[in-house]
Amino acid sequence: AVMKRLRDERDRFVGFVVQSVEEEFDATHRLFGHARFLDDHRIQVGEDKIVHAERIVIATGSRPLYPDAWMRDLGDRVIVNDDVFCWDDLPESVVVLGGGVIGLELAQALHRLGVRIRHFGRGGGVGPLSDPDVRAYALKTLADEYGFDPDANVLSIARDGDQVVVRFIQDGAETSERFDYLLAATGRRPNVDRLGLENTSLPLSPKGQPLFDRMTCQIGDSHVFIAGDANPDRPLLHEAADEGRIAGENAGRFPDVREGRRRARLAVVFSDPQIAIAGSGYAELKAADASFAIGEASFEDQGRARVTGKNKGLLRVYAAHGSGEFLGAEMIAPHAEHLAHLLAWARQSGRTVEDMLSSPFYHPVIEEGLRTAL
Repeated sequence: AVMKRLRDERDRFVGFVVQSVEEEFDATHRLFGHARFLDDHRIQVGEDKIVHAERIVIATGSRPLYPDAWMRDLGDRVIVNDDVFCWDDLPESVVVLGGGVIGLELAQALHRLGVRIRHFGRGGGVGPLSDPDVRAYALKTLADEYGFDPDANVLSIARDGDQVVVRFIQDGAETSERFDYLLAATGRRPNVDRLGLENTSLPLSPKGQPLFDRMTCQIGDSHVFIAGDANPDRPLLHEAADEGRIAGENAGRFPDVREGRRRARLAVVFSDPQIAIAGSGYAELKAADASFAIGEASFEDQGRARVTGKNKGLLRVYAAHGSGEFLGAEMIAPHAEHLAHLLAWARQSGRTVEDMLSSPFYHPVIEEGLRTAL
């Protein structure tokens, strides 16, 4: 029932996009086929079409990234996030590799649907969190619910029949466990490696990624622009929409290239409790050697959180010493998506903590926890 509703809603949303392209784009302007640069201005589409373009926008998206050996050794026992939504039934067990956003959301969802889960990460990361206190709280909260180890020592992964056998260290001892599938949530790779960029004069990183200005989306000083998760800057939908507008406008008026407006950072993990970062995160401030104070609030005894039975969470907010300017926040909290929006707006408008505390806080609401932290 969950899958049917999910697929129905997915098809409905995607249908609107497909319909808009088919109805609003002149058919003569739509070319279908793999596109490849022949040089700076010529692109081959499919086998027989060559397009000469004065300006170009690359918006080719990204794909899941995982070791080639997994596909070679595990075959159809290794899956990515898209595959989960094609299932007609649930497997008995899944091992999830990757402690990022996709890994966190799907591991918890599958666990709550009754699938036996092991979730392994590397390096201790819990989603996008960098604040050590918030990360530790998030780890304990998730690990108390299901088997999550963000810094796992996985010794080997092998296929045995229709199962995946994982050997790992647990509590100092070697153990092994069998699973129906391995869900690879180990990151994504921009789809630029098959575009023939080597045939152009575009500046590229050692990994073959176009070097671009995030404020203009221009690659080098060229007539080529890049938008969305074809670049690894901030692979989120609202950021991609901004980049599309910036890249499109600059391509249209090239060589008159202008900086576009970029928004304060906003990142949300739809786990339960939700995880979010608004504005500058802890690690970003530390890397910039910023002088900042930290305010903190627990949701364990916060009024509204207790009343609703959702009293788990920790919020940490950061503000500049001297000016009191609000800089950012990291959190795991009930309804963190809404708290994060308020804080991202505050950051973008340059508000101080004093300004924010002069704003209204209703009672009883989750936002009272934010007031405590401020």
